Amino acid sequence: MFLARRNLFQDKTRLILSICGVALAVMLILVLKGFLAGMNRQITSYIDHAPGSIVVAQEDVINLLGATSLLPGGIRQKTAAIRGVDEVIPILSQFVILDLHDTKLPAYMVGYDMDLGGGPWELASGREPNSKREVVFDMVLADQHGLRLGDEIEILGRNFTIVGLSKDTTSWMTSYFFIRKKDAEDLLLAPGATSFLLLTTSNSADTGKILGQLNEMFDVNALTRQEIAANDLKLYADIFSAPLKLMAGIAFLVGTMIVGLIIYTATVERQREYGVIKAVGGKNSFLYQVVLTQAFFASVAGSLLGILLANGAAQWIMSARPQFLIVFDPLDSAQALLAGVLMALIASIFPTRVVANLAPAEVFRK
Repeated sequence: MFLARRNLFQDKTRLILSICGVALAVMLILVLKGFLAGMNRQITSYIDHAPGSIVVAQEDVINLLGATSLLPGGIRQKTAAIRGVDEVIPILSQFVILDLHDTKLPAYMVGYDMDLGGGPWELASGREPNSKREVVFDMVLADQHGLRLGDEIEILGRNFTIVGLSKDTTSWMTSYFFIRKKDAEDLLLAPGATSFLLLTTSNSADTGKILGQLNEMFDVNALTRQEIAANDLKLYADIFSAPLKLMAGIAFLVGTMIVGLIIYTATVERQREYGVIKAVGGKNSFLYQVVLTQAFFASVAGSLLGILLANGAAQWIMSARPQFLIVFDPLDSAQALLAGVLMALIASIFPTRVVANLAPAEVFRK
């Protein structure tokens, strides 16, 4: 529409400011949404990559990261005897505090048997630990503290040699490191101890029946891998998701207010012009289209720019701070455009009311 286009481009500074305002709001929404998705992925990274479909924990323990689990002796043999269970992998895991260059850092220790599995799912360099007091350390955490293959670190008062560096085992909260299960037992002064069993079942096995048999055993709690992951997410992600969603909502509101203020100002400035149009027979529906077109253009252009900025900002944040993972879903861009359309519709409410209440006679009297 000629009138809408002319109004928009007559004041180019105002148009650029409105587009930039929406772009920053959309960028913030996308980055926060991507950060939340990345955080969820990091929280469940171990259980997502661990072998098996069933996790056996101590009774009343329902998640991997939020509680200490200690299984009763002999449970591995009893579990392996259940029909339909193909493989049983024991791990001994616990949060520990590492002292790296006088900085206390929480890290999640996983003690495992290299021949059975349950260790790092991807190595950036080096190998898995196969001798006493060897460790696979997280690549990002090692880089932050200048640690390399062959260096020694102290874990619970014992020196371990770094023989491997793992990928995708860090988060902004904590990092994983992997040692032999026997070494973990020595560190925790718990010979033969097992925290969790990772069970692989045969293709024809009835998972529900196996879970029932496991939960009839004394002092254990068996859950599917998906249930364990969901419980970890509920424990950790729920704490942070509410403020992140609130910040995204505020960003949407700010973007809407920016567009609304710009369009409202442009509408008020053009009252006399709109009054003349109404005086010569122009209908409100025509003027509504003018206002909506201006808001729609600024919002969609801002949303497209915001998508580009969000991708650039995400890459910059992850390169500068690798412990932060920002994940964009293919649908996020479509949702950003939809958010832009919603901003345009909401931002048009007050300007259209100005046009609707405009009396041509009053315009001529001014």
